[in-house]
Amino acid sequence: QVQLVESGGGLVQAGGSLRLSCAASGRTFSDYAMGWFRQAPGKEREFVAAINWSGGRTYYADSVKGRFTISRDNAKNTVYLQMNSLKPEDTAVYYCGGTDYYSDLKRQNKYAYWGQGTQVTVSS
Repeated sequence: QVQLVESGGGLVQAGGSLRLSCAASGRTFSDYAMGWFRQAPGKEREFVAAINWSGGRTYYADSVKGRFTISRDNAKNTVYLQMNSLKPEDTAVYYCGGTDYYSDLKRQNKYAYWGQGTQVTVSS
């Protein structure tokens, strides 16, 4: 079993930056891929970014490409989401997920493990 705990959310002005962290425990961290998803009020949860087990492959939603960077530190059992040039439309609850799959990392039904989420609010 895997436990995931997100942190780093908060309130930021448009154009600002935040870094989210997701700490994992329960299994060898480098055994599985990780992803970030978000859910805005009244909307379905959507894919943001994903990273393979080694950190050598990353994937992004078009809406965040060039602004967000996903990374992982397997020694610290942590995955990060660096968010720059934030926009009001980035406001959402951000969730990290863990998956044993090596492909289709943009699909949330591939993820068996989820954190509780962290709120990100971007003011205009």
